[in-house]
Amino acid sequence: MEKMTALTSKQQRAVLKRLLGYARPHMKTLMLAFGLLLLTTIGDVTGPILVKIFIDDYLRAGNFPFEPLLLLGAAYMGIQILNVVVSYLQLYKFQEIALKIIQQLRIDVFSKVQALGLRYFDRTPAGSLVSRVTNDTEAIKDMFVSVIATFIQSGFLLIGIFVAMFILNVKLALFCLIVFPLIMMIMTIYRKVSSKFYQDMREQLSQLNAKLSESLQGMPIIQVFRQEQRLRKEFGDINEKHYQAGMRNIKADGLLLRPAVDLVYMVALIIVLSFFGISSFESPVEIGVLYAFINYLDRFFEPVNNMMMRLSMYQQAIVAASRVFKLLDESDLAPDQPEKSSDKIEQGKIEVRNLSFSYDGKRDVLKNIEFTALPGQTVALVGHTGSGKSSIINLLMRFYEFERGEIKVDGKSIKDYPIDELRNRMGLVLQDPFLFYGSIKDNIRLHNEAMSDEEIEEAAKFVQADTFISKLEDGYEQRVVERGSTFSSGQRQLIAFARTIATNPKILILDEATANIDTETEEAIQTALAKMRQGRTTIAIAHRLSTIQDADLILVLHHGEIVERGTHQELLAQQGLYHKMYLLQNGSVERLEDAVSQ
Repeated sequence: MEKMTALTSKQQRAVLKRLLGYARPHMKTLMLAFGLLLLTTIGDVTGPILVKIFIDDYLRAGNFPFEPLLLLGAAYMGIQILNVVVSYLQLYKFQEIALKIIQQLRIDVFSKVQALGLRYFDRTPAGSLVSRVTNDTEAIKDMFVSVIATFIQSGFLLIGIFVAMFILNVKLALFCLIVFPLIMMIMTIYRKVSSKFYQDMREQLSQLNAKLSESLQGMPIIQVFRQEQRLRKEFGDINEKHYQAGMRNIKADGLLLRPAVDLVYMVALIIVLSFFGISSFESPVEIGVLYAFINYLDRFFEPVNNMMMRLSMYQQAIVAASRVFKLLDESDLAPDQPEKSSDKIEQGKIEVRNLSFSYDGKRDVLKNIEFTALPGQTVALVGHTGSGKSSIINLLMRFYEFERGEIKVDGKSIKDYPIDELRNRMGLVLQDPFLFYGSIKDNIRLHNEAMSDEEIEEAAKFVQADTFISKLEDGYEQRVVERGSTFSSGQRQLIAFARTIATNPKILILDEATANIDTETEEAIQTALAKMRQGRTTIAIAHRLSTIQDADLILVLHHGEIVERGTHQELLAQQGLYHKMYLLQNGSVERLEDAVSQ
């Protein structure tokens, strides 16, 4: 997994600016929330002034002016009640904006994942991507909900408190300004120290998700080979690193957040009390002003503490956002195709000319591949593991970009066709078919609303899948659990065949499509495949040579090159690599001689 270095101050500001850009569509609601925040701040600042007026002007022995005190008390209570209502409304609005922003951000991230090329998925664990789409965006949501609202509210409150302080006593307010540089220094130190810790925590959390995803997907293999203890140890090691990173951050929080701010608060309190103590030698001290200053000082450090406590959320959100934006900025996209074009695949003729390809840019897995597949013909690709068979299909399906050589369909480069045209006209069946959660009907239709139920059933009958589907309790409405684990491998493959045939493709691509089907089912499938191939160009990867003996052209690949080509009989007669492979699979020279004599 790639390592991400700690973010610099400049990078953090750039990430924050980009995050705030997501708030632009909600500017009217945001302005309303800010207005409510301002009202809340005014209410918070006004309360102590009313109490100061009560103490200095009306709190006297034997004096109780009913009407002024009633108005003063009603005003104070009214402000407090109004504050509660306005605080609720502003919190509601900020939450609403935050959820809408995260909703859009998650859509952007998910859409980006769908647009990435297979190269990216080859090098990135699935769990890491899941972590970015879920955990990281949730951390960003916390920033919009708690951090930004708290910082803005605290900023308004601090300004209001200092205005009130200057109104009460200019000299004392100036003394209190001494605490500002101290607070800013604490914030700066904390931001620099915690950034590295949170970066490490996010990476370890991503690795935890990746390890968990790998374990869940490979559970059968883990249990068969008794790898539970090894996986527990690996998971425990990553979990320990996550714990250690968290503890380092807790130590920083414990030192630089509340304790450090409380120390500054004590300094400010000493300044205020000392000022009033010294002033008392020259003139009487106004108790109301003293109360108001102590109250404002308390209220001043309450938002400061809130801001400091939210700094940890801010750091987590910035780190998380940087990871999300790194994914959004990923340039390793799926091969580019024109969005609109009048080019259509009518015949399905495939021409591959001088095609070479490398996954890593260093070692070629395909070297100067050339062949032609005419409409209605079947071209089979055979060879040992790693010979390049699947790579040819990957390029033909436009899963990967290639620069050397060309692939043409009906005389036009496959790069010139819209991706929808390629996908609609090419039908792919893999060795290990993937079934989605839903029903059998959903998995054949794949949410193509233009496909009727009758067409679905016809496709299933065509590939002999209807035989087992009709025996199920709910038939085509039978539920399919994750990856279709309740069906046999042969049944999953038959559903995949029906899904492909239902789209009526011009080109069929079969990646050892009968490998997981029993002999009896394979016979039925071979009959269906014979019908499927009529009028269609078929490219078939085959490990069992018995399944492609009737192919019009067989290409034998070795280390990325075509070393032999011809029909089944022609290749046997050459007594080359194909001949050796056939001997290995059939086990006797006598059967080879029988095959040649046919």
